[in-house]
Amino acid sequence: MHHDQSAQAALRAALPNPSPRALLHGLFDTAVAAVSAAQCLPAFLPEPPRGRTIVIGAGKGAAAMAEAVEQHWKGELSGLVVTRYGHGRAPGTQGRIEVVEASHPVPDAAGQRAAQRMVSLLEGLTEDDLVLCLISGGGSALLAAPAEGLTLADKQSVNRALLKSGASIGEMNCVRKHLSSIKGGRLALACAPARVETLLISDIPGDDPTLIASGPTLPDATTCADALAVIDKYGIDVPEAVRRHLKTGAGETPKPGDARFEGHRSHVIATAQHALEAAAAQARALGYEAHILSDSIEGEARDVAEVHAGIVRQIVARNQPFTKPCVILSGGETTVTVRGSGRGGRNAEFLLALGVALDGLPGVHAIACDTDGIDGSEDNAGAILTPDSLARAEALGLKPKQLLDNNDGYGFFDALGDLIVTGPTRTNVNDFRAILITG
Repeated sequence: MHHDQSAQAALRAALPNPSPRALLHGLFDTAVAAVSAAQCLPAFLPEPPRGRTIVIGAGKGAAAMAEAVEQHWKGELSGLVVTRYGHGRAPGTQGRIEVVEASHPVPDAAGQRAAQRMVSLLEGLTEDDLVLCLISGGGSALLAAPAEGLTLADKQSVNRALLKSGASIGEMNCVRKHLSSIKGGRLALACAPARVETLLISDIPGDDPTLIASGPTLPDATTCADALAVIDKYGIDVPEAVRRHLKTGAGETPKPGDARFEGHRSHVIATAQHALEAAAAQARALGYEAHILSDSIEGEARDVAEVHAGIVRQIVARNQPFTKPCVILSGGETTVTVRGSGRGGRNAEFLLALGVALDGLPGVHAIACDTDGIDGSEDNAGAILTPDSLARAEALGLKPKQLLDNNDGYGFFDALGDLIVTGPTRTNVNDFRAILITG
């Protein structure tokens, strides 16, 4: 045992020893707190302008971001942000920035009305004015402004098909940008001649600001042809108006280098890496070696689980590539190609697949949660897997492999009482996974 490991072992022996469940839950709480707007946003606020400041924004973190601006802004302020139902201000609280709630992941009429009102707020601005745009994951569906010639129903049908297709978030947002009148940079053009400053909480693997919430204030390098290629790749049956809109190039977005974006600035203020580093620091403070595998893992949730299971087995059997006891961490955004009729987001699916692959391997506990507090469209953030999860499920008459085949991770962990329910966290850097290996 080298010096670092002996020091960690001594630290573990000296510290109060939380249960594996409590330790993993604590890592998730620490990760979420590290990427909250209250923690991350104030340092990025610009100087107030000579003229007016209008705040606009969209995403699961929009209300918390608006509150952080209100708390720290010196000067007058007004505006409108849109967030997901249930992710708004605390009941009965008010502020200078209006918060509207709308539907996610499939847009609705409330999101369409909010987008129309937001654009009308931007009329008549001057060069002395500042538009502060607050963007976080989920903003793509919440800002529903169909391009000319398209209807909300068109966008809803394409969105539903994309969500079930297994397309990556980048692919989905490429299509969404070209069917919108405000995504892919068009919202910034509506702010002219005011300067636009965009603050973003990233839910995108790789943290490309032009992809977060389909980049409403940033130029877009993708094309109508790229959007058509995504639709064809996944065999998505789109309304004729949508295909025509893309084929004719009517949906083309403003591109990088466009002079209309000169003087605008953007800052990614919180990322999955921030969340993982905070959790790693917490694990080390509790006496465990902590290793971040990646902040940007994509792919089918069950395939990602198979790879994690292989790494876990190597650690347990051979102390490679890491020595146990340890915590391994990863982030990113997995996908689920829905084939069954069960309930379950991608984190529950990851954990159930991990449980099936590990088959009760002793000394391995895991947590997987969405940092926004909602796993897919369920009411849980995620779940916890223990070495005896499969045995407990089988004792209840459940068949884990069948539940996995039916995409019913929620049903599996609900029956065990191992769902994690936090409610909306009002931030979003996507999936958080931590595996504690003590065996």
